[in-house]
Amino acid sequence: MKVGFIGLGIMGKPMVKNLLSAGYSVSVYDIVSAAVEEVAAAGAVACASVADVAQKSDVIITMLPNSPHVEEVVLGEGGVIDNAKSGALVVDMSSIAPDVAIKVAAALKEKGIRMLDAPVSGGEPKAIEGTLAIMVGGEQSDFDEAMPLFDVLGSSALLVGDIGSGNTCKLTNQMIVAINIAALAEGLYLAEKAGADPEKVFNAIKGGLAGSTVMNAKAPMMLEGNYTPGFKIDLHIKDLNNALITAQSCGMPVPLTAMLMQFMQAIKLDGCGQSDHSSLAKFYEKLSGTTIY
Repeated sequence: MKVGFIGLGIMGKPMVKNLLSAGYSVSVYDIVSAAVEEVAAAGAVACASVADVAQKSDVIITMLPNSPHVEEVVLGEGGVIDNAKSGALVVDMSSIAPDVAIKVAAALKEKGIRMLDAPVSGGEPKAIEGTLAIMVGGEQSDFDEAMPLFDVLGSSALLVGDIGSGNTCKLTNQMIVAINIAALAEGLYLAEKAGADPEKVFNAIKGGLAGSTVMNAKAPMMLEGNYTPGFKIDLHIKDLNNALITAQSCGMPVPLTAMLMQFMQAIKLDGCGQSDHSSLAKFYEKLSGTTIY
């Protein structure tokens, strides 16, 4: 299986390196030449364009920032749709709006090209480890074909429904993660203001019902004031925006998500757009007039 990979950002680079370590031939492209050079040094085949990747590959993985980028790379001039072989499989692992995934898949189908939407959760650390959670929409046969790649990139991969379902699942994940981060920050800052030690409070509750993967990953960052990005505020804003658009389109009220969008927009205006989403704690730092680190 010849694999193409388009999009070598914070997630794409380690994903390509894991595929190379597993013995796959991977042709790569990104608009940032330094990223291409880095993975080429690890054994990838550097390509000069999206078209070059598509022509060389049986499976084309895209890992791009948002819906417009996926539409441009796949459907635009010189894109995947005009250069991939008939019968090729596109696996879009970007986090995009479900309706865009459906639109792109329909256009590809007319050219005899198959597609899965397969966004991931876990951020850079799990991309490096190869332990991402992969949420997939599409046909069972296409999922089965891509499963050996998913086994390299993640610790779990689940087909949740038809095209678009993968991204619906991812938006659900991002809504819950954002709300959990806010609840964690609110609780730790209450502890500080009420005279308790936030770190001891964290250690006391993490094994109970309030405990979660979010808490274990983000509480230490908040307690250190360390907001080195694993998943950036800007990207979480993008996901919440897609969630709000999707909710509006199907008539589902999502008041907590709408509120969290405003929290994150406020933090972005304070210069934290490129910080980890755990920097949502800085919203509570400003409200409380104190710190927990």
